[in-house]
Amino acid sequence: MSAARQPRVLTRAAAPAASGALDGVHNLRLATSTTLSGFSVANAIPPLEVIRILNEAKVRFMLLGAYGIGGWMNKSRATEDVDVLVAARGHKKAVAALSAAFPHLAVEDHEVVTRLRDPNTRLVLIDVMKANQPLYRDALKHTKVVVSASQTYSIPTLELALTMKFAAMISLTRADEKKLFDAGDFTKMVKTNADIDLIKLHALGQLVYNGGGDEVVQKVADVRAGRILKL
Repeated sequence: MSAARQPRVLTRAAAPAASGALDGVHNLRLATSTTLSGFSVANAIPPLEVIRILNEAKVRFMLLGAYGIGGWMNKSRATEDVDVLVAARGHKKAVAALSAAFPHLAVEDHEVVTRLRDPNTRLVLIDVMKANQPLYRDALKHTKVVVSASQTYSIPTLELALTMKFAAMISLTRADEKKLFDAGDFTKMVKTNADIDLIKLHALGQLVYNGGGDEVVQKVADVRAGRILKL
């Protein structure tokens, strides 16, 4: 990437919040989303229970999905499943630990994810993502550690959270209605956070596809300029 095209961090960006304050935001959104999910999803599994099990199994993992990015959006919402990304060498161990803790869930192994599904409601309650794609293989190098009252866990950095939503938005196989939802999350994160590191974002975008770095940085610029994202 030439120096002329290298993205720059905006000089007007706000200073990052203190770690403790950020932990408070992420934990508040995790707790509120857990409560909302408990009201709206049959047999919902609390994310902190999944976190506890994986911590005890001593596998490297990251909390993803609505639970993982709620703090970056400063928004809570109900969700049907707990999404985690587990390092390749710990994937089988993680699935075994979760299966032992929740023996009523049926295990379904797919190319990019292992799903634990409630056989009665047919809802997927836990998704264990596999680190077998370029972005996901690199993802566990880009984590923010959050400390709660009972557990310590990792979530994506802001730049990784944005890149994951970007990858979903441009996916050739993802349903259009889901892409619109992804675009809403991307927009909310950009509007909520002034201190996006565009250099790191560009590097992560390149893992989605060659040229993805330029596109994801441009989408941030579009949101900040008030333009509607084009999918």
